Amino acid sequence: MDQIDKIVVQWNSERPDLDVAPMALIGRVKRLAQHLSNEMGKTFTEHGLNNASFDMLATLRRSGSPYQLSPNELLATMMITSGTMTNRIDQLVKSGLVERVDNQQDKRSVFIALTDKGFKTIDAAVTDHVATQHRLVEGITAEDFSLMNSLMGNFLSLTEQD
Repeated sequence: MDQIDKIVVQWNSERPDLDVAPMALIGRVKRLAQHLSNEMGKTFTEHGLNNASFDMLATLRRSGSPYQLSPNELLATMMITSGTMTNRIDQLVKSGLVERVDNQQDKRSVFIALTDKGFKTIDAAVTDHVATQHRLVEGITAEDFSLMNSLMGNFLSLTEQD
């Protein structure tokens, strides 16, 4: 019996009129997400990054050459405000990981591009990130991994129907 089971038993005792079964699933998902986030955060820290900076650099890196996007394109991939986006960009510019590049087709706009330092940093970080992810799932059998991935995908699609 884990801590989630104990919580459910307590609620069943105190409020037998409520069906708290979803609490167990959601509680486990939340705890698992927090644990995974903490472990991946350690990897980001080793590269001088945090979750937000890793996310932005990884978005630029996976976009392909020339590894640049407009601020609006970046904004579309992240669930943050434009003010937060500007702050993140400013911090990454200060760190020398990205730069603002004038848009030759529209002089009023810029692209956010990886610098050489940013490219090297994110390549090393994503290599270690993938290794961390493999370590985190290594105890799961291939069959369970496939089943869990499918079930979580179905569950996620139910929550993103809006």
